[in-house]
Amino acid sequence: MKTLTQGEMAPDFTLQNQNDESVSLADFKGKKVLVYFYPRASTPGCTVQACALRDTKSELDELNVVIIGISPDTPKKLTNFTNKQELNFTLLADEDHAVCEAYGVWQLKKFMGRENMGVVRTSFLIDESGNIEHIFNKFKTKDHHEVVLKYIQENS
Repeated sequence: MKTLTQGEMAPDFTLQNQNDESVSLADFKGKKVLVYFYPRASTPGCTVQACALRDTKSELDELNVVIIGISPDTPKKLTNFTNKQELNFTLLADEDHAVCEAYGVWQLKKFMGRENMGVVRTSFLIDESGNIEHIFNKFKTKDHHEVVLKYIQENS
């Protein structure tokens, strides 16, 4: 499995969003993009993280940052999650987890003594040129938005 590092070109992707429309990373050239990977829509931790980003979106908009969430869910599950939580940003369905693998976040996880493959919660800040500016992998779901916002404000 490849590990991505700061400074390298972010792997491009095209996935279906919660409205079943194709969205590509390349669509956002000229803007910073926060690509955050999360395990599953409508689970407690993922809901806390998504709602906090929803509530921080206007501040991120002012900093020219677009939010994109990616999980192995179906577009239909993403639609339900978006509607139920009134999310105001793009969620993408990576059902075959190919993009998760390209970003190195599809890994063996241990939970309650059982091992299975899944998404390791990680976020990538991609700069206006498509390079990885920063990787966020040490945060709690409830403070993820604060860690991201603080980094961007201090480095803009």
